Amino acid sequence: MKPYYEDDSVQLFHGDCRDLLPQLDVTADLLIADPPYGETNLDWDTWPNGWPAFAAQYGKSMWCFGSMRMFLTQRHEFNDWHLSQDIVWEKHNGSSLASDRFSRVHEHALFWYRGPWVEIYHQTPTTPDATARAVRRKAKPAYHQGARGASSYVSEDGGPRLMRSVIYCRSMHGRAINETEKPTGLLEPLIEYGCPGGGLLVDLFSGSGAALMAAKMTGRKAIGFEIRESQCEGAARRLAQDSLFGGAA
Repeated sequence: MKPYYEDDSVQLFHGDCRDLLPQLDVTADLLIADPPYGETNLDWDTWPNGWPAFAAQYGKSMWCFGSMRMFLTQRHEFNDWHLSQDIVWEKHNGSSLASDRFSRVHEHALFWYRGPWVEIYHQTPTTPDATARAVRRKAKPAYHQGARGASSYVSEDGGPRLMRSVIYCRSMHGRAINETEKPTGLLEPLIEYGCPGGGLLVDLFSGSGAALMAAKMTGRKAIGFEIRESQCEGAARRLAQDSLFGGAA
């Protein structure tokens, strides 16, 4: 099976991940999914039935993007997964499917896992913080909110501080290749959290290749699948240009 695009870090395949991934002998360190939400009348916006159960065969942790409506409607599809946490992506501009509701300026990314939480790779994300503070913590057991002993955590001037679960990042409006493209500035911390350096990210719905690019930029390998050839073309140009200029640090 020949990739649509390939370089030292990335392979992109044209087709449905449910058809192509079984032909590869791979297990992902982290899966990432930005599936069609099934919320519009666009011809490609149809929920791919059964994909969460399929994905569970190829990795133990997964970031999945979606709306609250999508996750509630499809909640039965995630029976093979445990939910660890949710991230809110706050955009700079809003969108709405109806004029009688609030303008929606956010989307969700949920972190799912299988098996014992203590076996799941997760690297605590931090950000600089110029305010010194002390935080006293009680002991907690080992489940998906994390295990820890009683301690007093001190944040010195300049940090570190836990990254917040609401991440502000400008949307790709006006610059996007894909209609629902996610910015790499949003994807990078999610990938760093769930995939070890040098590990393998498998992107089930690659679109314009944003997650593949973010994986390269953070020193990970990546395999992606995209069913629309027009998107594969855009992703290949994007990834090839990055390789031409030596990639990202």
